[in-house]
Amino acid sequence: MVLESANGRLQISVDLIRGGRVSSILFGGHELLVARRDDPIAWGCFPMVPFAGRIRRGVLDFEGTVVTLPQNLGPHAIHGFGLTAPWTSVSDNSIRYEFSEPWPFSGAATQSFVVDDNHLHLQMTVEAGDRQPVSLGWHPWFRRDIGAGSEAELIFDAKVMYERDDDGMPSSRRVAPSPRPWDDCFTELAQGPQLRWGTVEVGLASSADHWVVYDEPSHALCVEPQTGPPNDVNDDPQVLDEGESRTIDFALTFRDGA
Repeated sequence: MVLESANGRLQISVDLIRGGRVSSILFGGHELLVARRDDPIAWGCFPMVPFAGRIRRGVLDFEGTVVTLPQNLGPHAIHGFGLTAPWTSVSDNSIRYEFSEPWPFSGAATQSFVVDDNHLHLQMTVEAGDRQPVSLGWHPWFRRDIGAGSEAELIFDAKVMYERDDDGMPSSRRVAPSPRPWDDCFTELAQGPQLRWGTVEVGLASSADHWVVYDEPSHALCVEPQTGPPNDVNDDPQVLDEGESRTIDFALTFRDGA
């Protein structure tokens, strides 16, 4: 699926087979996302569904249902199953994924994509077939170097960071943000995150109120909107009853001052 702005400045590609992810964002001739790699958690901008971030030791414990999920990041499960599943086309700009094993609950997720001039709007809705915990988000891998004259600069102002425990998971303790680099979850942002590569800028906004920043790699920056911190499906689950749904949004605004 390819969507393009009327002025031709912005073009996105969506890969239905490889996790319903945005596989490319071209703005003003610059590719902003890390290209396809063998590891499905390491490229593009993929949806995190039915859970976002890590689940501790891969164990989901919800109202008497205890399930061991595949441990695909060290000892933990990470980023849900939508990123490796094929999605099906619903319309010219929307796609759908039906939950299946190893997730123990029935349901489905729908994503839509709207490109308009200098904006990209992503929306995801989860519909619950069974009562279940849900945590949602997106995981964009932005290139540090897009060929715009300087490497990426992240402008990110959060008041609160979740302190990590010995497992690398967010604890219940919230602290002031530590110095970078980060692989951490934040909340209470003063403003939406921004990325700059010389004159090229991207502003990020989301209805989700948590953000994970992963800026340790030398080639990429990940700035991820999430509905809660990692492992919240265990620690503080947001629950959908059968027939209920939840919708979140992720908006990217592109500018080039050249």
